[in-house]
Amino acid sequence: MKTDGPNASTFQTKHDGQAAEKGHTTLSGTHAINQPDYEAAGFRSATLVLGGARSGKSRHAESLIMAAPGPWIYLATGQAYDSEMQSRIEHHQTSRPTGWQTVEEPIDVAAILTRYANSPLLLDCLTLWLTNLLLEDHDIPSATDGLLRALATRTAPTVLVGNEVGLGIVPENRLARRFRDEAGFLHQRIAAKVTHVLFVAAGLPLTLKKEQ
Repeated sequence: MKTDGPNASTFQTKHDGQAAEKGHTTLSGTHAINQPDYEAAGFRSATLVLGGARSGKSRHAESLIMAAPGPWIYLATGQAYDSEMQSRIEHHQTSRPTGWQTVEEPIDVAAILTRYANSPLLLDCLTLWLTNLLLEDHDIPSATDGLLRALATRTAPTVLVGNEVGLGIVPENRLARRFRDEAGFLHQRIAAKVTHVLFVAAGLPLTLKKEQ
């Protein structure tokens, strides 16, 4: 297994330094540097659902949104780069019950969160959104700030789905290691703000955080 390139500690130090220069939250140690202040209203009705591949996280996330009166917004961030991904997208589309309005947006999810602020919304998923940001060389801390600002102003329930990719072996290439680290930072920032965080394994939701 190759271990060339920066390790997680080196990457996090660089990530925190860049974020601090731009006024973003950092996650090293116990201190947050120059953390932006966000309104809390939208966070009180927001849930983060994490889990591995085929864990049942999307199905559970859909059930959470469907507990609210419809119609429901399905904010899809995935892009069909190949036939396998196209099949996955089609599987998700056909498995959804009626009452969903699908909005596809690979990059500017903050705009969609704001546009449908009064409608129950499922964002599936954060991981593919992060992939799109990485591939197009976007500023990830700034994009995350935008997502959090939009989330804070929402009045309807919001559920955000993310793949937990940090539980396996260390990836062998630099880009994959950066993706794993950025996903961890993204999930931490969102989990720190929302009031409800779940981890789904084998179709069973485990509560990690629940605040009134």
